[in-house]
Amino acid sequence: MPRVYKHYDFILGAFVTVLICSNFIGAAKQAVVTLPYFGELTFGAGVLFFPISYIFGDILTEVYGYGLDRRAVWAGFAGLAFASLMSAVVVNLPPGHSDFMKTYQGALETVFGNAWRIALASMVAFWTGSFANSFVLAKLKIMTKGRFLWMRTIGSTLVGELVDSSLFYFIAFYGIWSTADVVKVAIVQYLFKTGWEVVMTPVTYRVVAFLKRTENEDYFDRGTNFSPFRLKNE
Repeated sequence: MPRVYKHYDFILGAFVTVLICSNFIGAAKQAVVTLPYFGELTFGAGVLFFPISYIFGDILTEVYGYGLDRRAVWAGFAGLAFASLMSAVVVNLPPGHSDFMKTYQGALETVFGNAWRIALASMVAFWTGSFANSFVLAKLKIMTKGRFLWMRTIGSTLVGELVDSSLFYFIAFYGIWSTADVVKVAIVQYLFKTGWEVVMTPVTYRVVAFLKRTENEDYFDRGTNFSPFRLKNE
């Protein structure tokens, strides 16, 4: 009989919520910040929150193992697919005849008209990047015998976010933005995301320690089947 955990469902729900919101609220917006010595940097607004999903992924793999993180990744994938379908249906429904609805329909199309492409990019990039992140972390945990959590979380994020950032902006915005903007934003996003992981490392340590203690679990993926297409925790 599979184990029942106290906090897994809560973390799973938070993970999926952060993932959907960060990909649909602000993902298409180019924001600009001026930094000392670097000048203006352009980045996708959604990047402010999306890295939290990778932190959740690190926590899930570190505490519960690759198998249960794999289930979370598929839950996130399904959530993104549904959000994309809902966006397409809502945007394409005939609007009412009021002046407000004429203006509102245009705003919806502006914000969500590219939702199918953003969703495709999100699903492909998230799916591949998350599994790369979880795989690297699980393998590093075995190699380091559970030591150096900071190295595992940061190292796995460097790999996972590289895959994610390389795919997302090119699939979502190539041909819409200039190629220079796509490359620039993708690079800034990658640096920002990995920087988030470094900054949040003390928080990750505290959450991981709390979960390992309360769940009485510290999973090592020895003998795990790492196929991304399985849903069993093994």
